Amino acid sequence: MIVLASQSASRRAMLEAAAIPFRAQPAHVDERAIEAGLSGRPPAEIALQLARAKALAVSDQAPGELVLGSDSLVECAGRRFDKPADREAAAEHLRFFSGKVMNLHSAAALVRDGEVLWAEDAVASLQVTTLSEAFIADYLDAEWPEVAGCVGVFRIEARGVQLFEKIDGDYFTILGMPLLKVQAALRRLGEIAQ
Repeated sequence: MIVLASQSASRRAMLEAAAIPFRAQPAHVDERAIEAGLSGRPPAEIALQLARAKALAVSDQAPGELVLGSDSLVECAGRRFDKPADREAAAEHLRFFSGKVMNLHSAAALVRDGEVLWAEDAVASLQVTTLSEAFIADYLDAEWPEVAGCVGVFRIEARGVQLFEKIDGDYFTILGMPLLKVQAALRRLGEIAQ
């Protein structure tokens, strides 16, 4: 059994669907402070550092256990986005994304007893269709507040798929964790069967 250092429903659902035994324990880290210390760094590096920080924080409280930390962030037209603070911020994000390519970076790290055993990232590129004000309002009427906790203001497994014209990347990366890479690492570490 691994420890998932996250409260994310989608990350829990991915592990459950893949039949990877886990228990969830949220990581209490100051993500904004970590990001501030990484100002100007590439999005993939920031996502990796956040994933490591979450796993390390929970590892301190879970001696001997393998801890999985994960993080996702969105970059669009050179600007990085976090989860929207409120519905108006969500609408502003969607207006900015309209007609552009959104790059979703997802990273994961495996830690045991304070030692990072593995960490990798993945990226998916999502071409956002041109969004009208009416569409944005209708979309948020249907999806808010569920998308409040979603970087990119969408759930690909729900109505969020309507935002996109084209997607290049792994489905699990888009859900918020590079699950195929995580599984490969768990196999190499002998945590799941080959």
